[in-house]
Amino acid sequence: MAAPSSGASRTAIIIRTSVIGILANMGLSAFKAAVGLLTHSIAITLDAVNNLSDALSSIITIIGTKLAGRPADKDHPMGHGRTEYLTATVISAIVLYAGVTSFVASIRKILQPETPAYTVPALLIIAAAVVVKLVLAVYVKGVGERVHSDSLVASGMDAFNDAVISVTTLAAALLYLVFHISLEAWLGAVISLFIIRSGYGMLSETISDILGKRVDPEIAQQVKETVNGFQEVMGAYDLTLHSYGPGRLMGSLHVEVPENMTASQIDDLSRQIRQAVYEKNHVLIAAVGIYSYNTDDESAEIRREITEIVMGHEHVLQMHGFYLDQEKKQIHFDIVMDFSDERSAVYYHIRDEVREKYPDYSFQIILDTDVSD
Repeated sequence: MAAPSSGASRTAIIIRTSVIGILANMGLSAFKAAVGLLTHSIAITLDAVNNLSDALSSIITIIGTKLAGRPADKDHPMGHGRTEYLTATVISAIVLYAGVTSFVASIRKILQPETPAYTVPALLIIAAAVVVKLVLAVYVKGVGERVHSDSLVASGMDAFNDAVISVTTLAAALLYLVFHISLEAWLGAVISLFIIRSGYGMLSETISDILGKRVDPEIAQQVKETVNGFQEVMGAYDLTLHSYGPGRLMGSLHVEVPENMTASQIDDLSRQIRQAVYEKNHVLIAAVGIYSYNTDDESAEIRREITEIVMGHEHVLQMHGFYLDQEKKQIHFDIVMDFSDERSAVYYHIRDEVREKYPDYSFQIILDTDVSD
């Protein structure tokens, strides 16, 4: 995971990129609108409107970035970074609205068709717009991924979609000039559906961010590798991360450590873990939970046998946190299961099996949620 840019430089980069997008889209919109009106082309006119919505999206991105960059306060101790998710949602909604209104306009043109009047200059403008949009798409999306800005990534993808739309518009114009077949209104409807699909996809992604989606597998793997790199750690589990804006991850995890470690040793280890994860993975670990790990051979054998029982069941993904207390005759462990409807049934089946296998022990079995890989 690349190190995120500092707050000030990241904001400046996003604003600069958005301004470039605004200028490019305003210019393209003006040219396409003129061409669309002169040629009576609904497809080109809708393309111009789409460019105008892109410019508006860039303006919203700037506003959202400025709001998200405000420092933490008493009411928002984790900062205002999640404002960017709201910004991305608004942009997605604008794209979706543009697609729906374009579709309605296209249907009207199908019912009341107009004959287009293409010219060579008009087609050259559309061809130039394709090149501009492709360059803009690559640039904006690349910057968005580098600074972890969902709004810029969404704008970059939208720019790429615009380039595809312009190519289809150009193809329809050439088809009319060569074969005198007008597909303007039908193409407008297809373009509109394409915009709607794009807007829906972006909206789904941003809503998922707001709701709290699963930890990125790559990030989870990197964090666990860092933690498992400590000699005292027997395993890292239960990684839970919360996003407070792009590049702002905070969470917790559990580690298994030998049962003979002292409180001061565990305290020192947890501090080292938090520092290492922040420096290497740019993730803030707020809490490190502890699982005590038996070191004697008898406990190890019982652990092996119970592990075989647990992992022999369908829907079980992992077992961890095993500890056997000989003095209290108690065994406890956690099991991670998928989101099957049979979770409860499998859990009780496992509980009954281990009780039957070791009737002299009491069991505390925690059913964990599959929150990270």
